[in-house]
Amino acid sequence: MFCSSHIFLLLTVIGLTSGAANNSYQNCLQIAARFATTVTNGPVADIRMTNGFKVTCPQIGNNSCPMPMTNGVCVFQQKLCVTCINGSTVRIRVQSNGLPRRCMIVFPTQKLAELNIDFEVNFNPDVSVNSPNQSPTTTAAVSALLCNVTNQGSVPATSAYNRSQISTPQDALAGVAVDGVEILNANSANLVDPFYPPAGYSPEGADQCISHPAPTSGEYHYHVASGCMLNPPAGNISGCGPDIGCLNSVANYSLKMFSSYKNLTVIGIAKDGHVIYGPYNSTGQQVTSGFDVCNGMFYDSIGNYAYFATTTYPYITGCFGPANYPNAKPNCTTNPAQSYTKSIYAASMSTSIGTTLNVSSSIISFITFFIIFTYMIIIN
Repeated sequence: MFCSSHIFLLLTVIGLTSGAANNSYQNCLQIAARFATTVTNGPVADIRMTNGFKVTCPQIGNNSCPMPMTNGVCVFQQKLCVTCINGSTVRIRVQSNGLPRRCMIVFPTQKLAELNIDFEVNFNPDVSVNSPNQSPTTTAAVSALLCNVTNQGSVPATSAYNRSQISTPQDALAGVAVDGVEILNANSANLVDPFYPPAGYSPEGADQCISHPAPTSGEYHYHVASGCMLNPPAGNISGCGPDIGCLNSVANYSLKMFSSYKNLTVIGIAKDGHVIYGPYNSTGQQVTSGFDVCNGMFYDSIGNYAYFATTTYPYITGCFGPANYPNAKPNCTTNPAQSYTKSIYAASMSTSIGTTLNVSSSIISFITFFIIFTYMIIIN
């Protein structure tokens, strides 16, 4: 007879070999609701042609303002549309003009750009700890993967990423924050950590939101998590200086900005469709371990995989995972993770077959079926 204890055992076997993420239409809507959207009936043909949230920023001059000045003052609009598309596979479309819902600091010689970010991707696709997308093992291999500003130009096939033909080129784009601002690859143009570079390089500057525009293209962006994503400051903002505990301590300053968000907090969506969370997990603990070399983590028993903000490089996401857990560290930062370790959930879903042979999910599914089938014959 097939009793409840047998069912529990079978579910345990299934849980050890595969996972099914929360990627329903309702799950997608819950995540989309976290974004500061300005368009609710999307998707739209061109996000730049919509009406957005007006921001008045007197500290930006005429040469830098991304939109025409209003009575001698820089006034621009933040525009963002996040749409869940229901179907056999739920997809999420992200459209943003890349401008924040707040003021920012821009050098007079820089021109802040209004972008046309527009991509569609499978929402929170199923992935397996036993089938990593990235598996570097040496310092050279880890550095070649992470210390590469264009390594997120390609997205895993499981995500079915599709970029609008009229959108801004997005090779360095890693994701979009809930305020619509780009989350760029973790590296500077010099292929090093922007804030904790190795000897021979100088740290980059930023404003109090730990963000800045690209020198030539004017793309305003984040490299690390910022509380401004969730709670934009009003009025003019200051630089990332010692007066606010930011200069030379960007990582700690970033963490302090989340003092009111010590829970599982959505701060963005990655270009591969996985959610990006702040620096705390669902139990209110700071995430300091349990993540792979991409900064991604299996964070529950269901099999959900997401990226978490950390105080160590690559800070948000360094590549598209899941990935492995090497002993080696990248050489383009002086602030690497102490180690890459599996979360308790990743460990529970790992199989010796999967980790040594890196078998595909289809093989794992077949093994699971065979185990269940054999077990049913034995108990009957």
